[in-house]
Amino acid sequence: MGDVSNASLSTLPSADRPDVTARLRDALLGASFTADGLLELLGAPAYAALSRSETVPALRATRGDTPLEVLVRLFLLQQPVAHARVADVLPADACLESGWLVRTGGDEVAATVDVRPYAGPDGEDWYIVSDLGCAVGGAGGIGSRAEGVVLGVGGASTTLAGITVRTPVATALDLGTGSGIQALHAARHVTRVTATDLNPRALHITALTLALSGAPAADLREGSLFEPLRDGETYDLIVSNPPFVISPGARLTYRDGGMGGDDLCRTLVSQAGERLNEGGFAHFLANWQHVEGEDWADRLRSWVPRGCDAWIVQREVQDVTQYAELWLRDAGDHRGDVAEYQARYDAWLDEFEARKVKAVGFGWITLRKTGSAEPSITTEEWPHPIEQPLGETVRAHFDRLDYLRTHDDAALLEARFTLAGEVVQEQVGLPGAEDPEHVVLRQNRGMRRATRVDTVGAGFAGVCDGTMTAGRILDAIAQLLGEDPVALRDRTPAQIRLLVEQGFLEPA
Repeated sequence: MGDVSNASLSTLPSADRPDVTARLRDALLGASFTADGLLELLGAPAYAALSRSETVPALRATRGDTPLEVLVRLFLLQQPVAHARVADVLPADACLESGWLVRTGGDEVAATVDVRPYAGPDGEDWYIVSDLGCAVGGAGGIGSRAEGVVLGVGGASTTLAGITVRTPVATALDLGTGSGIQALHAARHVTRVTATDLNPRALHITALTLALSGAPAADLREGSLFEPLRDGETYDLIVSNPPFVISPGARLTYRDGGMGGDDLCRTLVSQAGERLNEGGFAHFLANWQHVEGEDWADRLRSWVPRGCDAWIVQREVQDVTQYAELWLRDAGDHRGDVAEYQARYDAWLDEFEARKVKAVGFGWITLRKTGSAEPSITTEEWPHPIEQPLGETVRAHFDRLDYLRTHDDAALLEARFTLAGEVVQEQVGLPGAEDPEHVVLRQNRGMRRATRVDTVGAGFAGVCDGTMTAGRILDAIAQLLGEDPVALRDRTPAQIRLLVEQGFLEPA
């Protein structure tokens, strides 16, 4: 497991007992303690309530004494269970000896960590280990009592896993691994996975997550950002869900980056280029400041390292009061002393005021190492629904950039295109009008984009089936509309280029 400190690890299960971990995994699977088994036992409403940190519906649904109900109460709801009953379901004494369980009052035992069933992308039965109180709905306020707490699966974790390009590669780096969910996903398509974290508890828990999920072990290294890496060490894939919260200080390890403003995310992105192999991808979740008098997109473009294409998507923007309230509640501060809560709230607003920050953006940043002399940087706001997983859409986006970079307008007119799957056309106008006011093409997959096109663009897209060149299609449209074919060929490539860039048209 590398040079992982033993500090604060005494309360965690042993990561050096693969025999016990394998027996525990078999017992969990045998009792259907899986994502599908949970949904069937609890029902959709109680299952969904867990993500909101509400456990009462699940407690009501596990009043029986089946093996699955016992395991849900023990590992997911943190309820003590009679030792004799646990021994009927799993190797209780071995789990006590190796630290998965601990004796409580009387003849009962309790779990020392949370274990949450998690379904892999191909239906794999995985288990995410986290600190007590963190498997259900995030930290639920435990962060205010334990600064080094390791969270389980949250919305940010699944978002990052969904946008990651899953091409089989040799090496991957999970930077700030937490409970190990990104390393677990990477283990499916990467030969060697390295996982780093500043928190030694996180590295220990990552080892448990991988082992209990039946995944290969990762190379675990303790340290901040890229510090644990050796000189010249590079990767085909880098993923990071860092402690990106912009806060006054670094009170909570799992959340606060410890640098001023959005400097942690900027540092992470700007230093990633030299750690990527040619053609490699880096995926980050991030927060960024909206500073008075500054365009947020320009701010983010300045982060992109030399030699990298970038796709930056802003998914949400919150004003500074909303942002402070969100993360104060995340830590459970709103449940404590009122004066202390108000003082912390005030400190957040002081921090933002000093930096002239009016709002905070959230989204994802994808880099691809390219040898191009003129890298492409795309920044956009996209608060609309998307279809996860998005990894293939992300990979295709960069493939299309390569295509457009090597095809000038003349080459586009000689190329053939096909209309992407599940694109529909919508016509917008007044009822009864002879002609629509405008035409919209809409994707039902991936980013689910919609783009407005003129009559020529709609007609062009509609007949793209890969059989005719773009130029011949435009000549036919010109004849149909009575337009000058040369003028149409001159003005239409820009629209074709946009439709290709946004994924409505694909090179044949």
